[in-house]
Amino acid sequence: MPTAGVIPKGAAMPRDFHLWLRSRRAAARKSRLAASSHAAACAPGLAGLSHAYPFDPRYGHDLQSLCAIEPPLPPEGFAAFWQERYQRALRIDPQPRLAPSQHRLQGFCVFDLEYASTEGFPVRGWLLWPTSRVARRGFVLGHGYGGIESPPSDLPCDDAVYVVPCFRGISRSRRWPISDDPNYHVLHDIHLRDRYIIGGCVDDLWTGVTALLQVAPHTAGHVGYMGISLGGGVGALGLAWDARIERAHLNVPTFGNQALRLVLPTVGSGVAVQAFAQQHPQVVENLAFYDAAVAARFIQQPMHVAAALFDPAVAPPGQFSVFNAIGGRKDLFVLTAGHFDFPQRVQEERRLQAALKVFFAPL
Repeated sequence: MPTAGVIPKGAAMPRDFHLWLRSRRAAARKSRLAASSHAAACAPGLAGLSHAYPFDPRYGHDLQSLCAIEPPLPPEGFAAFWQERYQRALRIDPQPRLAPSQHRLQGFCVFDLEYASTEGFPVRGWLLWPTSRVARRGFVLGHGYGGIESPPSDLPCDDAVYVVPCFRGISRSRRWPISDDPNYHVLHDIHLRDRYIIGGCVDDLWTGVTALLQVAPHTAGHVGYMGISLGGGVGALGLAWDARIERAHLNVPTFGNQALRLVLPTVGSGVAVQAFAQQHPQVVENLAFYDAAVAARFIQQPMHVAAALFDPAVAPPGQFSVFNAIGGRKDLFVLTAGHFDFPQRVQEERRLQAALKVFFAPL
């Protein structure tokens, strides 16, 4: 395999931004202590779900009202911004490098993978090559904000090559000065439209497709994408401009309908974004360019979306805004809940995996 190029160090954020982050870390520690000592009465949830959140993770919606939510319109220059960014990513030679991995996965040979993304950022992850079937298609997989420490086993096709990148700053792609804590990762360069970390994660997706096609060029025309939560939002932002991806699945996608995301009660990284936007309202204009529901208006590939009726971390109105914005062929798999455990979760995930096998069969 080709050797990786020289990878320069990333630039640090402005000093005042770091000061703000330190104050937020202190506030977050206090919040966690308060939450751990809070004994809220369990409130009835959807279909018998019980929760202790101080808000309703259904946000007063049912399936009918969620499907009626109007996605936001694109700000001026939205398409040009992302098309130019995509063209820059296409010019990158990722020079993928493979090495034997300690991980084992039935039906696949697992390789440790590293490739260069934009600005020379070293993206690490895994490449899975099928051992029992001829590899005739390929996938790039996008993980959630919890990170990923090993390759996933719930794969829809046993005849596919899978590129599993860890987005920049997370898990195997950790690198100073980017925090791998979701509450701070999501804020990295949020005040700079061209340098916001989420845009870099989209670059990692695009250069991951290029790396896949370099390692397995015969999969061209047969490339799919699957992303969950963070990976779902990153996927929506990236799919709209990348015709190399033939069809895709988004699971509880985040970053949808930023205007709602900034005001609906939530847990997780969304809280950090809300707090920052309250103190620095000028970032709202930048976040409009990172709205997964706006990007979904430009998606042309066949899409499969798993969206939840109940989700304390990624509000369902944002998830359904992404689905509603897709104008082409789309399939909806309604989840009972996202980012939340419930008794029927395993059975529901099995039904979802069966649906994905059908959806990706034509790939």
